[in-house]
Amino acid sequence: MIPHPAHQPPASVRAFPVGAPGTATLAEHVLATGHGTWWTDRPVRPRVIAVTSGRHALLAGDPTALAPSDLAPLAGHCVEASTRFLPVLASAFALLHPWDRMLYLQRTDPSAARVPRGTTVRRLRPEDGPSLAAAGLALGWTFATWGGPEGLARSGHGWAAFRKDRALAVACSRFTGSRYEDVACATDPAERRQHLALACLAGLTADIAGRGRTATWSCSRENRAGRLLVWTAGFRLHREYVHHTTGPVTVSGTSILSAAA
Repeated sequence: MIPHPAHQPPASVRAFPVGAPGTATLAEHVLATGHGTWWTDRPVRPRVIAVTSGRHALLAGDPTALAPSDLAPLAGHCVEASTRFLPVLASAFALLHPWDRMLYLQRTDPSAARVPRGTTVRRLRPEDGPSLAAAGLALGWTFATWGGPEGLARSGHGWAAFRKDRALAVACSRFTGSRYEDVACATDPAERRQHLALACLAGLTADIAGRGRTATWSCSRENRAGRLLVWTAGFRLHREYVHHTTGPVTVSGTSILSAAA
């Protein structure tokens, strides 16, 4: 099996949409930034291709070319694929959980946010990596699609609220595409209800608009706090959809999917 650099994916990458909103921008993000992994069922003329970043995966191609064990690399991921892949996904994993999702697009300006005295909200700088790393698991999941806190700090795609050198909240573009940037934010649980996430989102989405793109937000239907936040930040519902979370692999055997990044 021959690996391919992230910036030179297999030719079958055209199976993924270009200029689509939400987590559909994942493939464009990996292609542009190199933060992610391409997977194919064989090195030449692949019949199936997947792309992963930050525990999210897109899957496309011919599902009849796969055995359940071939999907082992997608364990523990949120997978988006056509319904044709559901039988082989269900056979591959002990748990395949459908997750109702809501996709929002920013349509209006955010409401004004007042932050506490002594708190600074600004665009991330390369030297902010250690502060983001020190924030721990409360904020850490937002870094995953940038290779970690240092990668996000260098990316130019994040804003954070700081008190002195401590990061209290972060908003960033999880996936960057040609037309859309799908955003995420997180606040330290001890610092909630201070409008920090809203202030970070306002700065981030202004940057996204300045790049000529539209900010999107993808969340579960049950995430009422997140839905209220993005409504206040000027986002409106675009559509609802379902993706699937995968549990442990149930079928043993060697995967024919090959890492290509």
